[in-house]
Amino acid sequence: MNKEMYIDILLCLNMQSEGKHTEKWRTSSWFLLHDNDSAHLSILVKDFLAKNNVTALEHPPYSTDLTPAVFYLFLQLKSALKGWAFYYATDIVKNSTEELKRLSQNDFQECFQHLYSRWQKCIIAQGDYF
Repeated sequence: MNKEMYIDILLCLNMQSEGKHTEKWRTSSWFLLHDNDSAHLSILVKDFLAKNNVTALEHPPYSTDLTPAVFYLFLQLKSALKGWAFYYATDIVKNSTEELKRLSQNDFQECFQHLYSRWQKCIIAQGDYF
């Protein structure tokens, strides 16, 4: 993924949430947690986040202890789509969306509870969890 594609994803997130969570976007009462991928840290993305009043939480560098929780949903998606070949971006979006819709609210809650628990352990251990 490159920085332009990541901004497109953030724009889609904004459009998808319009009407549902407009107040959260308008008041910046939510946070974005992404990893230290070079696309996420690019000046283009940082400028986009600043212009849209998005508060990004810093992900600790080289933090393998947080990775399983952060990527829980992506691992679910990867497992569901394993073995499929997609030639068009629209097919990837369509199939990924269908798989994500199959996840329950409990799956999402479990993901964030996992992340919170691991984050707390990192804080207590002052960054040296594992």
